[in-house]
Amino acid sequence: MLGTAVEYQPLLHKRSRSGIPTKKLFWAVCAVGIGGAFQYGYNLSVINAPTTHVQKFINETWYSRYHSQLHEDLLTLIWSVIASVFTVGGLVGTFIGGHAAVKLGRKQTLLVNNVVAILAALFMGVARPAGLFELLIVGRFLIGMNAGVGMCVQPLYLGEIAPKKIRGITSVSINVFLTVGILSGQIVGLREVLGGENSWPLLLSSCAIPALIQLVALPCFPESPRYLLIDKKNEYQCQKALKSFYGVHHYQMEMDDIQKESNALNGEKQKKILELFFDRSVKWQLITIIVTNIGQQLCGINAIYFYAEYVFKKSGIPIEKIPYVTLGTGVCECITAMTCGLLIDRAGRRLLIIGGYSLMALFCILLTVTLTFQESYPWVPYFSMSAILAFILSFGLGPGM
Repeated sequence: MLGTAVEYQPLLHKRSRSGIPTKKLFWAVCAVGIGGAFQYGYNLSVINAPTTHVQKFINETWYSRYHSQLHEDLLTLIWSVIASVFTVGGLVGTFIGGHAAVKLGRKQTLLVNNVVAILAALFMGVARPAGLFELLIVGRFLIGMNAGVGMCVQPLYLGEIAPKKIRGITSVSINVFLTVGILSGQIVGLREVLGGENSWPLLLSSCAIPALIQLVALPCFPESPRYLLIDKKNEYQCQKALKSFYGVHHYQMEMDDIQKESNALNGEKQKKILELFFDRSVKWQLITIIVTNIGQQLCGINAIYFYAEYVFKKSGIPIEKIPYVTLGTGVCECITAMTCGLLIDRAGRRLLIIGGYSLMALFCILLTVTLTFQESYPWVPYFSMSAILAFILSFGLGPGM
């Protein structure tokens, strides 16, 4: 869950207060977001719906190969690998994304990244006809790589094409696309859509659709102006890109800023990560970034999405109602993502992060208590469900921003 915000301003205005056109910027944000944060959120949640059907497919495949029933513990292990290898692919993708963004450029990296998503969709789509559940593992790993690259390069591209006055809300759009992706995955995963026993291969391979949309839309927009000038030393292409985004009358201020940055970087030796810890000017900023990101990833929010069905089943929610309860988690995140800009303006990011983690800890304790006593009273499971939804809301209002 990435994104920073410094000022909340409507991106849909035809012109900002400074007169800078933002309509093309808005569509650029959409083109980048659909194959970046949206793809990540979509594949984070879409794996929950077909849990039962995929496990049945694994059992049938195992029996056809070895003529014996698969032990329940081994089935759980295989399913856990299919679900969680997405994060391993994401880790690999973040390392690849950083280098590719410099070598190929931000835009070109995002375009090539869509080929990985299409390959992942192909592997997951043919897994059932081929009788190879191992292809699901390969596909999930590849789509995780795609998400890792997208979440690495998308903030770079958006931060470099947006003017300073709307850079904050442009970054917040990453959270919006992320949560809309999560909600979309939950909706498409319903039995009435693609979550049925015969349609789950289509569900898992539907990640090709956002990739194809970005492949068509993103070429309509120029490369990052900052990349063109600072990395490629191409002043003409940089000016051309800025004029495309801001118009011929409003690009000069941004051009001057990029030139100043380019001049300041001339002769500067690129520092390694370890060297940054000993640089007093950036040490505490780096530590803050590391701590906030570690807290975000280890707070348990990903477990809620990967194992939502297990969590709700353990909470005593009827199986037929679980997909709709899971849908509520996506709605909660969408609400918080779309309102977080206003909250940042009023309360500040630090207070929201501390308050969010405090509330999450409180609702974790409440969930533990309700799970312990869920068989004692018939109404306790609904308190468990409420604790989970409140946990997600608390994450979205603070740590998830």
